[in-house]
Amino acid sequence: MAVAARPPRRLINRIAGRHPVGVAFAAPYMIFLVVIYAYPIILAIYMSFHDYFFAAPGAHVDRPFIGLDNYITAFEDPAFRRALFNVVVFLVINVPLTVGLALVLASALNTALPFRTFFRASYYLPYVTASVALIGVWLWLFNSDGLVNAIIGEAGPDPTWLVNRFWAMPIIALFATWKQLGFYVLVYLAALQNVPQELYDAAAVDGAGKLRSFQHVTVPGVRSATTLVIILATIVGANFFTEPYLLTGGGGPNGASISPVLLMYQEGIEQNKPGYAAAIGVILAIGVVVVSLVNRFLLERD
Repeated sequence: MAVAARPPRRLINRIAGRHPVGVAFAAPYMIFLVVIYAYPIILAIYMSFHDYFFAAPGAHVDRPFIGLDNYITAFEDPAFRRALFNVVVFLVINVPLTVGLALVLASALNTALPFRTFFRASYYLPYVTASVALIGVWLWLFNSDGLVNAIIGEAGPDPTWLVNRFWAMPIIALFATWKQLGFYVLVYLAALQNVPQELYDAAAVDGAGKLRSFQHVTVPGVRSATTLVIILATIVGANFFTEPYLLTGGGGPNGASISPVLLMYQEGIEQNKPGYAAAIGVILAIGVVVVSLVNRFLLERD
């Protein structure tokens, strides 16, 4: 009786690694990634090259291939160009503020500070709070009769903050910075645990004060964490949606605070142009990947 040949052990190890049981444990998450991320990305790319539109379930409709027409339309669309400009403004404000404040606060919270646990929880609380609730607070702060205008009086802008073409996007960027700050503080706190105390002691022996120790010991010691924070802040910032949708009534005034993701929603869902919306999403994804790779290259080179 012939015995089926067993597959070579080297082939099994090459496919599943030395510990195939690890593949079994990782399989559910790999399936999750494929279903939640890979499939939508492939579908979005497919949609972006077709005259795609939503139809009733089970209906068979023609969605012809149109090549780069959706991409050309996007770059010719003033609303999309404005959305890209708004993202740049958002990131220019949000990313440096996030990195600077998170590192300074994490350094302070890493010392023997009174009520340190309370402050750590306080900075993290906005991150885990629903955006809708926090946006209600900011609407109260920056309305025409809000707390900010009550404090500064005649120095406030006219029209007021959230309906002002110049101030709407900076206010959104400040809100996002404040809400996300607690997460990045935790990232830096974790990184600071790996900075040897001996380096601070050596700097103190050499006569370095707190500021110079921060500059020459803390900042280089958490460089890898800084790279991570910048990349995450860039990815999250480029995909902001809730803030302009709720704070400025859908990207107002006159598109001054619209984001690419919000424009995708308006074009794809409200206007039933999912092919065009998918093209915007692909352009945005490529842009974020390029910016992230450039940041990583610049920050991690010796």
